[in-house]
Amino acid sequence: MNFPSLLLAGVRWRCCPAPLRSSLFQALHSSCCREKSTAPTKIIPNVAFCGENTKESGNALDKFFSSEQQASILRVLNTASNKELEAFKLLRGRKATNIVEHREKFGPFQNLESLMNVPLFQYKTTIQVCNSILFPETKKKKRKLQENRLLGKLIKPDIGRERLKALNSIVSIVFGTRRIAWAHLDRKMAVLDWQQDERCRMMKGTYLSSVYLEEMSLVVSKMPKADFYILEKTGLPIQNSSLFPILLHFHIVEAMLYTLLNKTFAQDGQHQVLSMNRNAVGKHFELMIGDTRTSGKELVKQFLSESVLKAEPRVFFPSDKVVQYRQMISSTEQNRVEELYDSLLQAIAFYELAVFDTEP
Repeated sequence: MNFPSLLLAGVRWRCCPAPLRSSLFQALHSSCCREKSTAPTKIIPNVAFCGENTKESGNALDKFFSSEQQASILRVLNTASNKELEAFKLLRGRKATNIVEHREKFGPFQNLESLMNVPLFQYKTTIQVCNSILFPETKKKKRKLQENRLLGKLIKPDIGRERLKALNSIVSIVFGTRRIAWAHLDRKMAVLDWQQDERCRMMKGTYLSSVYLEEMSLVVSKMPKADFYILEKTGLPIQNSSLFPILLHFHIVEAMLYTLLNKTFAQDGQHQVLSMNRNAVGKHFELMIGDTRTSGKELVKQFLSESVLKAEPRVFFPSDKVVQYRQMISSTEQNRVEELYDSLLQAIAFYELAVFDTEP
């Protein structure tokens, strides 16, 4: 079975309290305090001792926290406004409102145990809320989590930001049905190489794997070495059967580029080839009209002019190649070579969004 055939084959994815014996809590408390620590630690509720719908009697919750910790938690519960309570991740929405309403109706909370009289607060939930008040997420941590989520949507496979911030250069690759283009940029946003290659044989006939291998091997041999190779990830709808031949072509080319460019993957298991969301690049440069991405030609021409006219342009083109690149764009205007423009825009967007995390 040839490579396309393999690809085709792979396309077919609240309630009366239930008292427990005091000795049980004493044993639990003793086990929690057996090893003293200089730093406060979060309490992890043992759900083996109580179900999600069970409310513990006595002062079990108070035993989990020191007197200082209890005072801190109660101070928040008794003084914080609805909005201030919602600053804690586990108190967003109705839980914060329920706390304020219970406090206004019955007065301040006297102990942690009384928190379980509030609707939506059960044993496990109450411990988790107390922990979140004692150990709130810092702005730095929140920002890091947000960055990771955004990064995960932007590029695949998942990769540590530390590796991205340490890179020296990338090769941005965009391919279509007739040509493939790449732009080599270093971390100073200087263009080191920018060109395209016409490849018309691949979609002819029956998608022969040997033809794809020959064509892609020749293209890869021309590409400069870099820390990462960034491939454009298109968003063609697989539901449209008329686009299936093009979609199949893109998958084959993408798979071969992953294989041919990830030369050290077998040794260290580190990805050198990443895929970047095409529409994310379009949104970054405001090239989207609805779900459709418009041409980036005029934007690229603007970057070329700014490289000559501005002291600190957004992207630097070598002075000895500016004329060459202008002629290259001028000679291809009739052929609508979007791959050439997109390869450069993708490289700029990758640095600004994934590496430097800045907006222009």
